[in-house]
Amino acid sequence: MQKSPNYSLYFWLVSCGLIFAKVLFTQRPEIDLFTEEAQYWLWSQNMAWHYYSKPPLVAVLNYISTAILGNTELGVRINAIFCGVGMSWVIFLFGRHLYSSKVGFWAAMILQAMPMWWLASIFHMTDSSLTFFWGLSIYLAYRGTEDGRKFWWVWAGVAAAFGLMAKIVMILIFPFLLLYLIYTKNWKTQSKNFILFVGITLLGFIPALIWNWQNDFDTFKHLAALSGGGGGESKSFDVGKSFGQFFEYLGGQLAMISVFLLPLFVGAFRKVIQSQDRVKVYLLLPAIMSWAAFAALSFLTSIEVNWPVFAYGSLAILMAAWVCEQSMTWQKIRNWGVGLSIGLPLFFLLPDFTFLKSISPIKKAEKSAFRRMAGYEPLADRLVALRDSLGIEDAYIFSETYHMASELSFYLPDHPQTYMLNMGARKNQFDLWPGMEQFVGKDEFGIFVSWNFDSPGEFADFKELIYEEELPITFRDEPLRVAKIQVWRKLVSFNPYLPETY
Repeated sequence: MQKSPNYSLYFWLVSCGLIFAKVLFTQRPEIDLFTEEAQYWLWSQNMAWHYYSKPPLVAVLNYISTAILGNTELGVRINAIFCGVGMSWVIFLFGRHLYSSKVGFWAAMILQAMPMWWLASIFHMTDSSLTFFWGLSIYLAYRGTEDGRKFWWVWAGVAAAFGLMAKIVMILIFPFLLLYLIYTKNWKTQSKNFILFVGITLLGFIPALIWNWQNDFDTFKHLAALSGGGGGESKSFDVGKSFGQFFEYLGGQLAMISVFLLPLFVGAFRKVIQSQDRVKVYLLLPAIMSWAAFAALSFLTSIEVNWPVFAYGSLAILMAAWVCEQSMTWQKIRNWGVGLSIGLPLFFLLPDFTFLKSISPIKKAEKSAFRRMAGYEPLADRLVALRDSLGIEDAYIFSETYHMASELSFYLPDHPQTYMLNMGARKNQFDLWPGMEQFVGKDEFGIFVSWNFDSPGEFADFKELIYEEELPITFRDEPLRVAKIQVWRKLVSFNPYLPETY
């Protein structure tokens, strides 16, 4: 009798290999934190109930991980790596519960082949923990819909509460589960459990309410502005622009699933439409609702490609279940699709063990991909040298973007609180922290650093310019961009741009 494959073992072998690859990527010296990662790290140095644009979980996780591993790239990104493993394991468990260990394994592999998973499991963004807790919550809630036990609904609510503390969009789980219960005619028997689930989930909203009550509900104004419904002047509806935004959104979402997996998605989608099976509807509905909600918004505003993808994980189970029933030809398509979708990211993430990444077109593609993650550590090293040579070790650092300010705070050895001089940007977390106004009239030195501007201009007037230079930044010996560095003495007047947009 042939021994059945140990799919749990296979899962962990693949997952551990990918963990190792991500750790190697994190240790590449020429690649720094992504600017949003640096911002969230800086939040963890200024702990609060909530932050201007996001709930507190991303900062809490950074606070814990860097307390253990130090203020390092790995100390930040270990959160994303663990969330990625968690997402995959939940999908494996869910697929195994619904179908078989084989389906669970292939569902996890398909998930790990999706670009959306790579982004959330490498770079520690709010999507990392959101996607994990969304997947965990819908798995536990499904178990609750099966047997009606409060146990599953309570733990689903706990998971959803953590998801809500990762990103407010977690609230979409309410209409999803409500629609599913109505569709399956289980509302009457499950209504009390659903209400219990909602109540527990909303506990995760308490930090947001506390902070926004204290800060003029800035987060809600920010979300309204992002959706095209608040802040700034009203604009007439441009049909051409709106459809352009929609098709850009559509293309981005297809790419997030992976072009190599699209045949599986089409086949699985057709199966759901034909069968209308309850299980398959449950797996498809979250992705459809999230996609549709942001598709509608895309006609009003530009949508970032990552916004809807937190709900796409269950599609991997749908595709795995469908393809496991198909011919060997389809399973070969699956194998090639998964292999290519995992292999290509690994090629760009890993150090150049071969000559291939030195080929000019590939080198240019890598430089373009990592442009926003390069140059900050050498820039910080230069600032350390300047502060030492000029005898201004206590000089404060400022820039016109929160991206630069956050990165420099992370990479400077003493991790100082840096400052943002608003020169035309919309409101952000730096506008709520103590700013450069504290230095007005004081005989202190400030160092201005920018990729975009030659000086602070009219927004900050200093008594004297002590030193300035332009620092060329390279990526793997290729020119990348040039940073302007200016050392100023004694801030005379501080006149930052006061944003009206959120």
